[in-house]
Amino acid sequence: MSASQTLGGPSRTGRVLGPSLDKIIKNAAWRKHSHLVSACKSTLDKLESLSDSPNPDLASPLLGLSSSDADSVLQPLVLALDSAYAKVVEPVLDCVFKLLSLNLVRAEIDRPDPNHGSSNNNTSVVYKIIDGVCKSSGLGEDAIELGVLRVLLSAVRSRCLLIRGDCLVHIVRTCYNVYLGGLNGTNQICAKSVLAQMMVIVFTRFEHDSMDLGAPFPRVSVAELLEFTDKNLNEGSSIQFSQNFINEIMDASESEGYADKNNQLPITTSLSEQNGNGQMHGSNKGDEMGESTDGCSKIREDGFLLFKNLCKLSMKFSSQEHPDDQILLRGKVLSLELLKVVMEYGGPLWRTNERFLNAIKQYLCLSLLKNSALSVMAIFQLQCSIFMSLLSKFRSGLKSEIGIFFPMLVLRVLENVLQPSFLQKMTVLHLLEKMSQDPQIIIDIFVNYDCDVDAPNIFERVVNGLLKTALGPPSGSTTTLSPAQDITFRHESVKCLVSIIKSMGAWMDQQLRLGDSYLPKNSESDTTENHLTQNGEDGIVPDYELHPEMSSEFSDAATLEHRRAYKIELQKGISLFNRKPSKGIEFLISTKKVAGSPEAVASFLKNASGLNETIIGDYLGEREEFSLKVMHAYVDSFNFKGMDFGEAIRFFLRGFRLPGEAQKIDRIMEKFAERYCKCNPNSFTSADTAYVLAYSVIMLNTDAHNNMVKDKMTKADFVRNNRGIDDGKDLPEEYLGILYDQIVKNEIKMSDGSSAPQSKQANSFNRLLGFDGIFNLVTWKQTEEKALGANGLLIRHIQEQFKAKSGKSESVYHAVTDVAILRFMAEVCWGPMLAAFSVTLDQSDDRHATSQCVQGFRHAVHVTAVMGLQTQRDAFVTSVAKFTNLHCAADMKQKNVDAVKAIISIAIEDGNYLQEAWEHILTCLSRIEHLQLLGEGAPPDASYLTASNSETEEKTAKAMGFPNLKKKGTLQNPAVVAVVRGGSYDSTTVGVSTSGLVTPEQINNFILNLNLLDQIGNFELNHVFAHSQRLNSEAIVAFVKALCKVSMSELQSPTDPRVFSLTKLVEIAHYNMNRIRLVWSRMWNVLSDFFVSVGLSENLSVAIFVMDSLRQLAMKFLEREELANYNFQNEFLRPFVIVMQKSSSAEIRELIVRCISQMVLTRVNNVKSGWKSVLMLLQLMSGRI
Repeated sequence: MSASQTLGGPSRTGRVLGPSLDKIIKNAAWRKHSHLVSACKSTLDKLESLSDSPNPDLASPLLGLSSSDADSVLQPLVLALDSAYAKVVEPVLDCVFKLLSLNLVRAEIDRPDPNHGSSNNNTSVVYKIIDGVCKSSGLGEDAIELGVLRVLLSAVRSRCLLIRGDCLVHIVRTCYNVYLGGLNGTNQICAKSVLAQMMVIVFTRFEHDSMDLGAPFPRVSVAELLEFTDKNLNEGSSIQFSQNFINEIMDASESEGYADKNNQLPITTSLSEQNGNGQMHGSNKGDEMGESTDGCSKIREDGFLLFKNLCKLSMKFSSQEHPDDQILLRGKVLSLELLKVVMEYGGPLWRTNERFLNAIKQYLCLSLLKNSALSVMAIFQLQCSIFMSLLSKFRSGLKSEIGIFFPMLVLRVLENVLQPSFLQKMTVLHLLEKMSQDPQIIIDIFVNYDCDVDAPNIFERVVNGLLKTALGPPSGSTTTLSPAQDITFRHESVKCLVSIIKSMGAWMDQQLRLGDSYLPKNSESDTTENHLTQNGEDGIVPDYELHPEMSSEFSDAATLEHRRAYKIELQKGISLFNRKPSKGIEFLISTKKVAGSPEAVASFLKNASGLNETIIGDYLGEREEFSLKVMHAYVDSFNFKGMDFGEAIRFFLRGFRLPGEAQKIDRIMEKFAERYCKCNPNSFTSADTAYVLAYSVIMLNTDAHNNMVKDKMTKADFVRNNRGIDDGKDLPEEYLGILYDQIVKNEIKMSDGSSAPQSKQANSFNRLLGFDGIFNLVTWKQTEEKALGANGLLIRHIQEQFKAKSGKSESVYHAVTDVAILRFMAEVCWGPMLAAFSVTLDQSDDRHATSQCVQGFRHAVHVTAVMGLQTQRDAFVTSVAKFTNLHCAADMKQKNVDAVKAIISIAIEDGNYLQEAWEHILTCLSRIEHLQLLGEGAPPDASYLTASNSETEEKTAKAMGFPNLKKKGTLQNPAVVAVVRGGSYDSTTVGVSTSGLVTPEQINNFILNLNLLDQIGNFELNHVFAHSQRLNSEAIVAFVKALCKVSMSELQSPTDPRVFSLTKLVEIAHYNMNRIRLVWSRMWNVLSDFFVSVGLSENLSVAIFVMDSLRQLAMKFLEREELANYNFQNEFLRPFVIVMQKSSSAEIRELIVRCISQMVLTRVNNVKSGWKSVLMLLQLMSGRI
């Protein structure tokens, strides 16, 4: 042990090299590796004499040694690696790992330029070591592979070693090879994990533009890396082993080492300082993008190069000779996984630097586009994950790209209800759920796509697609889904809808707390403070704030409303055109979406998205005067100058499909021939020649490419058919032959709007948004690894669309802070959400699904109520109230109790915005109290509210004998029977028809359901009424009106009159008596009319109860002192006067006199304007004596 400690001499580098060189000597084959052994011994002798220099040589690759000494002591390591002998290589790998972990190696390395030799031998020796380590991965031993991975990750991690350009790519490629070619599953997982950790390191430095961040690098999660692929490689503890492997390497690099400020590697700021011209050897930087590297640091340039290479690797396709190249497929998947890591760790630099944002557009987006045609599930899952990163971080800079990819990746799968791939659709649903948890994404999508004339209605289609999924396949349709899969889809889609409406509410609450703009006219206080909070982190910065130099602007809701209205009307016109073209054109002209001139209509038909090309052809062939002018203008808009005749026809027919009627074709081709000859005056003798030849070409195209035609036209037939058409002369046979070959080899494909869709509705959406060609790309039946081939033209076309849109004003990214935008969003989504929540809550008994639906109702009420959307709010509140099932308590379940809880929550948290909807909520509270009283065995109110005292006494005696129903339920109590029999939600009383008995089983089920209501205590009920003190002035008046309505319906019940709401009215008046006079006056106007109406009731007991309640309020009110010349006391006591005037009951009049007498005797000092009513009452009473 003591001997090994002295090996290598006193220097720090020697103490690491010495034991390793000794081990190499022992493991080497003396005859085969004599030169290596000799070099090791010589180096050991030299190390004994070397010590750390007090003045370190900054040009040396080893800390503490001179450049020449460092070069000589590292040479044995190079020789050992070149030996390719495992027993010798293993100690070298261990030695290099220690040198790197201790930060003893310092250099800036790239692959040496063979044209210029090695200008720096010391850097070259470090490169040779790294290169030798990479080559050692091919020795085929598991331990060596792990050692190579350990060294390479440590080299990339080292803050004293800058690995540049192709050397960095070489290291990444080596790890790729270990992953792709390894036979050990654990080693493959380790290789993937090492690559992912390298991406984190490289692109974290890329963001900070520094080798040393001053903080540990984030660690990759191996378990998350295996989310989509390679789960089969997991051999028991492989994941944990790989995670520990990564952690040990990173911990060794971060916790150990002699590096200090003097040992930090000096990095030149700009590439222009390197080699005089900023060129990286072999890095291929001067590519098709034409990027300039001036001013870009080496760290960022290397990161950019690596990103570009990963994108290119992800776009490799198998050849036709080897269509099932699994290694290439795994490499493609690995590249996408690493790109996913890069995008997840991408910071503000990617969003703010135009060069790097363009790299995403031109490389990553192209990769997503090309791979979208593949059917490999792992690739689809990774594409969705990368797309989610682009959406959350880069959406303001990638507006047009996201507008293409969202329908391609997400909507295409979401809208397939009958025959979806289960894994694909679950991936999309999880993506939508994650997306919908970020409120800003939801808002931005609606503002920038649904409100943009040239963009797809992404938000609307997402909501409608989720609705279709939540409802499941239509009855009678054929589906590939199992019942379990269908249920899973339904629940997940409901979960997404709930998340969307929740995020809308969270964004609204946040904007209102910030005081931005909109508050409904009837709101006085903000009750959203304690309501929903934003789902994401509080510190999330909106995407548009991270790159202000992008084309972005803030828009107000009015502007967006105008844009959306314009878009809706335009789409309405396009839809009408696709059904009745003439009516559609008339509509578009009348609504000023298109100018009335033939030229304007022709331009619209030529350029507008969503038009059915077959309908365009039919319209252009019409003989009506205006249609004919439009057709002439349409043809005249083409420039055929210099075009070959066949090419001109192909170009002309690209925008529409020729109609089937010969006369229509004749008119169109006649005008085409005229235009072609006008653009090319020397082509034919006359336009007649072009006309006949055009007809002949169309016939040839149909003959050659129609499978129904058995006897195909030959070249000789084509030439013979066209003899003498050039003013009696023949066209050159060679010319006709070339034209024949062009048509036969390359069909003139006229546009057709009827490409096989999943459904007519989906197809109309695709045509309307101009995505037919793209969807054809992604729905072509391809093998898992078939090169795109002919799709290259379509891909280039889509790229041209990206570039064209980037320059338009429509591509401006709009940001909005005005919460009024939610009104338009709610108008789009409330119907689908109401249907999805209602159907699921009605049909499902799954606790999680029903709980989600109740939450969805809760959030929907919050948004629609605060935004003042009365119709939508009332629809949601009514639905929740019906789902409480309180009107049919015998059938109640836990989901109905959850709905009751939601009703109470709505009342407390959104009371300021409920207005007329209060009636539904208070009706539910009334029914809850009724059911609780029945369960406790309390006598019904009707037993007290009778016409005579004798009857009261008799019914009271009976009532006192009612047992507690929760203990004994066999008694046929009429009130219980009425409730058990149930009724409709809208019925004034539950179970109006009480004839006949119910079975004991029904009674017992009802009692069990009453036990469910124990979850709702008296405290929750009373809290709603006590909370009325916090309602604003408009809300309290609406609350009182609704409570009066409910109380009136209770008291007027012919079979079971109740006083619950009446007693609550007295409480409410008492709670709110201290409000300002203006508010209290409005409340009292409502209450006064109610007391008068009920005080004149035919039921004497009810009238007496109401007058006594009014007396209690009057006594309380008279405690307040009234200033001189006010009249409010008189107004307060006026109900007594009106009842006295109109009531025919002596008992009521006598009661009023006693009440007034008591009030005057006890509050005589406070009575002022009230004397008017008192004296009037006495006068009225004296007149009746």
